[in-house]
This record gives sequence, C-alpha cells and structure tokens, in this order.
Amino acid sequence: MKTSYVVINDESSISLPETITTSVRHAVDMIFRDHEKVFMKMPKLCSSNKEAADIVIRYASTKEECPDRPEAYSFQFIENNGKLSFHIVGYDDLGIIYGLLHYSHQYLGVDPFWFWADLQIEQKSEIHIPAVEFHSLGKKVKYRGWFVNDEVCLIGWKEEYPPSKDIWFPVFEALLRCGGNMVIPGTDLPKDGIHAELAAEMGLWVTHHHAEPLGAEMFLRAFPGEKPSYKQNPELFESLWEEAIEIQKDKKIVWVLSFRGQGDAPFWQYDPEFDTPESRGAMISKVVHRQYEMINKSVDNPVCSMALYGEISELYKAGHVKVPEGVIKIWADNGYGKMVTRRQGNENYRISSLPADNETGEHGIYYHITFHDLQASNHLTMFPSPPELIKQELEKAFDVGAVSYLLLNSGNIRMHLYHLDVVSELWNTGTINLEEHLHSFIERLYTTKHKEIAQLYLSYFEKTIPYGPNPDDKAGDEFYHHPARKIIGHWLQGKTNIPLERLYWATGEVSFIEQVKWFLEKCGIGLAGWEEFLSQCRHLSLLLLEEDKQRFTDLLLQQAELHAFGCKGFISLCNAFLSYLEKDYPLAFVHVSQSIGFYKDSKQALKRSEHGKWENFYRADWLTNIDSTIYSLEALRKFLRMQGDSPDFFLWYKEYLMPETEKYIYLENTHRNPLSDDELAERLAVKFLSKTHEHSQKLYL
Repeated sequence: MKTSYVVINDESSISLPETITTSVRHAVDMIFRDHEKVFMKMPKLCSSNKEAADIVIRYASTKEECPDRPEAYSFQFIENNGKLSFHIVGYDDLGIIYGLLHYSHQYLGVDPFWFWADLQIEQKSEIHIPAVEFHSLGKKVKYRGWFVNDEVCLIGWKEEYPPSKDIWFPVFEALLRCGGNMVIPGTDLPKDGIHAELAAEMGLWVTHHHAEPLGAEMFLRAFPGEKPSYKQNPELFESLWEEAIEIQKDKKIVWVLSFRGQGDAPFWQYDPEFDTPESRGAMISKVVHRQYEMINKSVDNPVCSMALYGEISELYKAGHVKVPEGVIKIWADNGYGKMVTRRQGNENYRISSLPADNETGEHGIYYHITFHDLQASNHLTMFPSPPELIKQELEKAFDVGAVSYLLLNSGNIRMHLYHLDVVSELWNTGTINLEEHLHSFIERLYTTKHKEIAQLYLSYFEKTIPYGPNPDDKAGDEFYHHPARKIIGHWLQGKTNIPLERLYWATGEVSFIEQVKWFLEKCGIGLAGWEEFLSQCRHLSLLLLEEDKQRFTDLLLQQAELHAFGCKGFISLCNAFLSYLEKDYPLAFVHVSQSIGFYKDSKQALKRSEHGKWENFYRADWLTNIDSTIYSLEALRKFLRMQGDSPDFFLWYKEYLMPETEKYIYLENTHRNPLSDDELAERLAVKFLSKTHEHSQKLYL
C-alpha cells in the first residue's frame, strides 16, 4: 500500500545542493546537530544518488515549485521508484534556511529558544512527515531583526573579549528561528571581533547603531584629540565613512545614515554654535545626504535607512531635517514601548514618533523590549508593561505603513524570551492573539501547570510599579538602583538641603526630602504586590518537576525576586534618610545595613541562575549594576557610623549593647576590638526593631 508520508529516522539521508553557500552550510549544520539530538545519530549525506535521499535540500528551478519572492520556501514530495522523498525548496539562501528551520521546529521538535530556555530535545525513533505540499507565507515586515544592545551579560559571560563564536552563534540561530533576517550584532564592540562576520556568514543582513552611521569607527576613537565637528573636520569624518563602505560594500548591509555626537548624544554638545533647530537640522541633512552620496558611488542599489531617533525625530517632525529620497525612515519608541519621543533627562515631550498621514516613502521602527536609561528602565528583568501595549503600538505602526523595517532592542536574550517571541509573531504575521500566544509559549517551555504559569506571567505586568501618569510609565529593575545611588551620592555630598534635579523626571520639582518620600511611597506600594507575587511563584515552584522548576526560577521567579528585593532595599534606604534627619544615627545605620542585605539578596538571585552553562552569566551586570548600589550603601553606612560611634567605634556598643552591670566598671584597654559593621548592625537591629515600622522584616546580612 502506498504511503502518504515520509519516514525520517536514524538511517535517513540528506542531499545538499551542488553548490552550497556558507549561510546554508551553517543551517545544514544545525539540522545535522538536531538530527543527532533526536535520533542519537547524524543523517547520512547522500552525494552520489540524490534521488535516493530521504530529504533533498535544493533551490527552486521553477516558479511553480516555490513562491516567487525572496526568502520563500516550500515543502515538496517527489516519488522515485515507489519511494517518497521530502524536498525543502528555497527561492534563495534565506528561503532554504527558513525551510530547514521550519522542518526542525515542526517535525524534529526543536524550539527556537531551545538553547536559551534549556529545553531538552525529545528523542524519537522516527517521525512521519505528511506528504502535503506546503508554501511559506510572506513576512509582514521586510527587514526584521534584533539589536543586541546593552549586552553586557553576553560580554562578561566568558573570559574572551570580544565575545567569541560560541556566544554569538546561539544568538543568531535563535533570531533566524524566529524569522528574523537582520541584526546589529552588539554595541560598540571591537571591529576585529567575530560578531559582524558571523552574522553575515549565517545569512543575516547587518545594520548599524544610529550612533555609528555606516558602521564606521567612532570619531574620537579614531582621531583622539581632534574636535568631533563635521564643520571643522569633514575630511576626517568622511575618511571613516569611506573605510566603512569599502569594508562592507560586498555584504548584505542595511546602511544607516545618521549624525549624532560621540557617545550617542546630540552632535551640538561638541558644536555649540549650532544653537537653533534650523541650523541643527541643516547640518544633519547635509551630513546624511553626503553619506548617501558616498554609498551610492560604491554600492549598486544600496538599502539605506535613517534613524529618526531622539532629537533627530523632533527636528524632522518640525521640518528641519531632509531625508534623501529612497531611504527608509526609522521611527523609534521611547524605550518603554510607546511610539513617542524618548525622555531626555527631565524633558519628556512625548511627541508622536510615527509617520504622518501625508508621509511618502518607506518606513520602519526601532523598538525596545529592554532599555538602559539610568532611570526606570528594564535590563535584567522583562519589559514591565503588559504585552497589550506592544501589540497596540506595533499594529498601529504597521497600519500607517511602517512595515519595511523592525529593529528590536533585544538585550541579553535570556531574560526577554517571552517578548522576543511576541514580537517575532508580529513581524512575521502582522498581528497576534496574545491569549493564544501566551498559552502556546508556556506549553513550549513547561511540561505541567501551564494554566498556573500563564496566569503568573499575566500577573507580573500588573505588579510592576507605575511611576508616572502614562500607561507605559512602568518601572523595570533599574528603578531600584540608579535613583537610589543618586540619592546616596546627593546625601553624602551634603546637598540634602537642595532638591536633586536628576530625579525631577520621577518626583517633579519638590524638595529632596519629598523626593525620598516619593520613592518610599512608590516602593512601599509596589512591595505589597511583589511579595504576594513572589509567594505565588515560590508556591508553584514546589509543585513543578525538577526540570521545569529550574527554568521557572531562571525565567520568572528570579525576576520577581529582583523586584521584591529592590523594593525592600530602596525602602530601607529611604527609612535610613528619615532616621538620619531625626539624628537617630544608630537606627539609620541599621536601616542602611538592612538595605545592603536586601540588595545582596538580589545578587544571590542572579547567582542561583548561574548553573551549568550559565556560570558567570551575570558577572558583567554593569548597567543595572547591583554591585555599585551595594558599594554606595557601604560608603553610606561607614559615613553614618562616623556620626556618633567615632573615633573608637565602641560608643554604640557601650550605649546600646553592653550590659548595664558592665558599663561603669569595664576597663577600656580590654574592650578595644570594635564590632564589624555587619555584626554591630545585626545586634543593634535586635535592639531597635521594635522602634521601627519594619518590625516584621527579617534583617538580611
């Protein structure tokens, strides 16, 4: 009886195209690896008699075999001598790559995030592929991919710098498996690193950071001591652009035209003579037209884009920036998922960052699910607003024609899998049913308790602290650290009689004590929700299988801990300041010690996720930077101990801890070994806990 399916097992063979590119070779290697994981054996390579192969990988020879468009692929079934073979047919290299990865996911059961979520690949004796012709659908967004930005965990994970192939390969593989075709591989990494070369080898389009137009070297790095002014040094800037064009002209590049200053700041910080919107816009326009002219001299039909980011967006909206015709205009969200201009310090104009109705040409967007702004952004934890915001903002962007380009700020990958998956469905299909997607995502990652885990994911976004009037004003992990360190610095510099202007974005223009009270109130309200959420996570964790338990800890419970401990640490810091104002220095000392303990608990939460291959993954936490928060608090604690326990650091022990019978008869020369800060704080806490409104909290040291 004739079968209607192809059987794939440990004896199956694969036929490859006669001429194979490096990008297809990488994808084939992935499939060979996947076969070995599923069948415990690599497939045979069939080179002599291709018709006899079970799986045939080839390029389309006719339009009927495969959709006639870039990146398309189809599954065909060809009978030869009574045996069906399975053909993965691609229009081009990316078509074959996507076809192979679709086969891997659909039939071999290899999840796009198998590496990042530590998913075990199920072993099988054989699989059956129904002999039903399949044609891939087109993607909603033409150029779609990740900006692996603020990727410090990837940088610090291993000793080698810049990161090596074993770091970057899983990033690019996951991106391809999510349907992506474009990447900015890292932020300001050394040009001799493998990141850009490997991305291109794997078939991805490479694009550039808006602060590194054309992918050129930073001006001050190339020309230290020279003024980074295009007006004064145009030939130096152009030499860098010329060099970048020459290096990349034969590769798949989405060229970024832009003109920002050094360190991703407005250029007029180095050229203050440009002091009007008109003059600034005119200079930006002049530079990008020159960049466009230079590219077109060396590259036929280049794909060019221009980042309308930050101040450039505002100047463009006001009509001061002119973009060359044929260039994709890239609009950006504010870092918190809303398509409005980003907050710059305390200025937050929230001007719409989407093309107007009368806009012409192609458009795209640059979007954040992770961000670093030294204020309230998320870096170690998930995007803090509900996924409905992402759906709403991206679908709205698609509706106004921003479908040529979607660059997603993806950070360190591991912490952001849920939102990476949400956006991949949106860039592939143009829409998403969030309820169905969440349940599908949870079923892919966990073996049991799907409903309960899904509910916790939904609840997570309800617990994040709303710090402002807008729906996207939701706090990520940096909220507990950067403002806290600013408060400590202001305090230790003796400036408590004046407000801290760098916190106006959050508190408004109020006194410093009111600023401290504002954070105390926000974290106090937030803590109640996070403690409840953390309790629910811990309870559910006890009911999970061991494999699920570790994954659940890594991807959700740990993030709840970072929020809960962050709230507790910040609350204790604020209480320390209030005690300090009352000149109750020993109690302030205890509160700061508690704060140190809570932030150290955050460090331990990270350490618990550094198992197996993840050892040292959080070693380079340099952006949220829990270590810097602890360092600042330890400096503050020493300062407080100087307020009354100095110079011998024995007075508080004598006043509060020494037995009454000893206070008046001890000999000082036998009691001169002062207690450490930790030990003194622990013993004082026992004495003072009844005096504080935190009497129910354990002292963490």
